[in-house]
Amino acid sequence: MEDPMRNRRVLKTRQAGWAQALAKALGSMGLTPNAISTIGVLFAALGAAAFMLAPENPHYWLGAAAGIQLRLLANMLDGLVAVEGGKKSATGPLFNEVPDRIEDALLLVAAGYACGIPELGYGATILAFGTAYVRATGGALGFDQDFSGPMAKQHRMFVLTLGAVVAFALDMPRAVEIALVFIAVGSALTCLTRTWAIARQLQAKGA
Repeated sequence: MEDPMRNRRVLKTRQAGWAQALAKALGSMGLTPNAISTIGVLFAALGAAAFMLAPENPHYWLGAAAGIQLRLLANMLDGLVAVEGGKKSATGPLFNEVPDRIEDALLLVAAGYACGIPELGYGATILAFGTAYVRATGGALGFDQDFSGPMAKQHRMFVLTLGAVVAFALDMPRAVEIALVFIAVGSALTCLTRTWAIARQLQAKGA
């Protein structure tokens, strides 16, 4: 039987008492991991809407930051309810991946429009998808999936959150542009490092 921890992102916050308590409460309310994953898409959509409105009202930069963090919270809680709460389902792996890609696209593309360079948002999205593709390729080849950075999901969302907060605090929308550049470059580097790691494992396996 496959170890459920094998292809799971390591997050220290999963061990926090508040996270365990919240996951238990959601489970007792009847929320399934797939439902929580879907709620994460809603949070990302709200964050994306805030990005689009931020150029007209700077307070929406904070709304975008909140949407990003709530998306990450949902991403953590769905796994907690599934594994620790014993509510895994056959479609769980699908709901663990597809909403993540939708959420990345919503937030990164919207951030590109918010800073006036939509091409940058689309480019960051493509490269972010690339990191997940390479990770999944390693899993398909029989290796543990590689969640390392330097620009894994939690890193991308931290940088984007920081960009939104700085844009609000300093009235500097260019902070989001800079964040997207870091995300794009870091994601490209992550694709390379993960691909190199898979290549080394294949070489070792074939030796």
